Amino acid sequence: MNIKVLRVAAAVEAASILILFVNLFTIHAKAITSLGGPTHGTAYLITIVATFSLTVAGAAGAARGLAFVPGVGGMLVLNWLRRHPEAVKVPAKDPVG
Repeated sequence: MNIKVLRVAAAVEAASILILFVNLFTIHAKAITSLGGPTHGTAYLITIVATFSLTVAGAAGAARGLAFVPGVGGMLVLNWLRRHPEAVKVPAKDPVG
C-alpha cells in the first residue's frame, strides 16, 4: 500500500462524515444515510489499515493512534506523517526485478 491510498481514503472519510452530518441535521434522507454510512465505514477502515501498513511500528505510535479518530483521523495521520517522514516505511525492493 502507498501514501496515495491513504490520501484518498482520508479525503473520502472526511467528506463522507461531513455529508452524513449535513444530512442528519437537515433533510435526513434515508438514501444518503444508506450510501454514506458504508462509504464512511469503509474509508475509515482503509485509513486504519493503510496507516499501519505504511508506518514503522515503534516510531509511528502516535500516527497509528490518530488513525482511530473517526471522521478526521486520516487527515490527522497525513499531517503527522508530513512532520515525521522518518516514520514512513521504506518500500521493499522487488527481488525478482
